[in-house]
Amino acid sequence: MKRGRILNKDLNEVIASMGHGDLLIVCDAGFPIPPNIRRVDLALEKDYPDLLHVLSLIKEDFIAERVAVAAEMEEFNPKLFKAVKELFAEAKLETIPHEKVLSEMPCKAKAIVRTGAFNPWGNILLFSGVDVPQWFNKEGVKVPPYYQDRMK
Repeated sequence: MKRGRILNKDLNEVIASMGHGDLLIVCDAGFPIPPNIRRVDLALEKDYPDLLHVLSLIKEDFIAERVAVAAEMEEFNPKLFKAVKELFAEAKLETIPHEKVLSEMPCKAKAIVRTGAFNPWGNILLFSGVDVPQWFNKEGVKVPPYYQDRMK
């Protein structure tokens, strides 16, 4: 059997297929998912599975270089904003207007993971990164300044 906590085959495939800069959206139960975008639907009932649990599992297998949330989240759902910021503390956190999160960003995603969350502004955009120490560990390779702090 596979090691690791994620058992869902489709979610494992999506994470394994991500390349540097690819967008993975982890969303609430009401997010509009375009029909042509790969969907991993984990939703079973209200708040199950919940957004933060799914995000914490994904974080174990996925390197997020940047994380984006709706600009409105900090004001209208500060508890979720704080939790996402803490969970992805090593990633650059950006905000995007909620309307753009719903309209433009889904079409740019490689895949969208739907949770059962009933959580206002509960749509998290994860931009795939690289394991910097693994990529820059060959003799003669220099680490660019923007990756220096991630060499730990």
